Amino acid sequence: MEFVHKSVLLDEVIENLNIKPDGIYVDGTLGGAGHSSEIVKRLSDKGKLIGIDQDEDAILAATQRLSEYVKDGRAVIVRDNYCNIKRVLENLAIERVDGILLDLGVSSYQLDTADRGFSYMHNAPLDMRMDKRSNITAKNIVNEYSETELYRIIRDYGEEQFAKNIAKHICMARKDKPIETTDELTEIIKAAIPMKLRATGGHPSKKTFQAIRIELNRELDVLKNSIDSMIELLNENGRLCIITFHSLEDRIVKNMFRTNENPCICPPNLPMCVCGRISKGKVITRKPIIPSEQEISENKRSKSSKLRVFERR
Repeated sequence: MEFVHKSVLLDEVIENLNIKPDGIYVDGTLGGAGHSSEIVKRLSDKGKLIGIDQDEDAILAATQRLSEYVKDGRAVIVRDNYCNIKRVLENLAIERVDGILLDLGVSSYQLDTADRGFSYMHNAPLDMRMDKRSNITAKNIVNEYSETELYRIIRDYGEEQFAKNIAKHICMARKDKPIETTDELTEIIKAAIPMKLRATGGHPSKKTFQAIRIELNRELDVLKNSIDSMIELLNENGRLCIITFHSLEDRIVKNMFRTNENPCICPPNLPMCVCGRISKGKVITRKPIIPSEQEISENKRSKSSKLRVFERR
């Protein structure tokens, strides 16, 4: 299957990255190179784009799409997790960059490729690995986590009101035999949610699948542990653009941007700052940038997307 992923908020990202022709830019979630292909075509032969992705299929697709730029040295593609961005740049002898983009969450390709096991719409083995080199899959989580652990991740990462009951039903079902497929898990989830409430609020499996995927790929931990170091890697006036797709990610980005803008921890009644914490820059987006009605009508998956931007001082 071809790696197709419609780039969300594309024009808004390009505008907010403030691309300089001779600059260095990092796409930390390269995917099919939708955003990257627009970034790199704005670079001169002195500019550079570094594309990072942990998904082998994304790397293959992006390498093909950006082949002319890889050949002329304007694009470098690295298979890794964006949390290792500092090491990736060190290996390329790059100290600072002019812009970094993260387009978080799961790609359309990953959702639509049935055997990846990300989607409750296709029956497939419970996988959900963004990096297939990992030995742990969604099947391990569903069959090996305790009821308490399952409840915690479904509640916290899925924000699912029936988390307790879903965790209980999973543990009851796996006593008979291991839960191995997305369809099996979906039937268990349906049975745990009262029928009259199943008709509202989207697919009953949506929140639980999201929770398991986030836990498996450590998505929120990776995000939390990366933002500060990404801001440190920016040149003066360099920008970090992050697109999120649910409230958990958006909250992390909003709070960490705010802390980097105003890191002071002095009591408010002190006449002057004595903690010595210095602002790293400013938040460009007081409110997140959201897709237009037209974009949502053309790409339903863009509906929940939000773009936040931070500029280094």
